[in-house]
Order: sequence, then C-alpha cells, then structure tokens
Amino acid sequence: MEQRKHLWNGKWGRIARKDVFLRVDGDTWHVEARAGGAEGVSQFSEYDSEDAALETVRALLTGPGAWRELSTSG
Repeated sequence: MEQRKHLWNGKWGRIARKDVFLRVDGDTWHVEARAGGAEGVSQFSEYDSEDAALETVRALLTGPGAWRELSTSG
C-alpha cells in the first residue's frame, strides 16, 4: 500500500489533533480519518477511484483548522 497524502489540522494534543491519509493499493483507494493523534481512533473507507477518495478527503477537510499536507516520504 502506497501513501499518497497525509494531511493534518495543525492542532496539537489528543483531543484536538486530526489527520487524514490517502493511500492506494492496486486499484483500491483508502481514506483514513484519525482523531486523537497516533493513539487515536481511525475510520477507514475504501473507493474504486481516486476521484471518489479525493471527494471524501475534501469533505473531511472542511471546518476549523489550518489543514496542511505533511511529507509522505521519509
């Protein structure tokens, strides 16, 4: 599975932090919405197309926060 995007709402702390990940595995696209940092709770969705996955990512980025993309390479 290849990670394509990692977005963060710019807030620190378990209660405020939110992360959104976009990943692809073959022809299947995966979106992970995580609340609470590394030890937080995640919700996962699968999509047949990149467009459908990106639509969900855009919807998750609405609301408060200064969303920014973090590096996906190490």
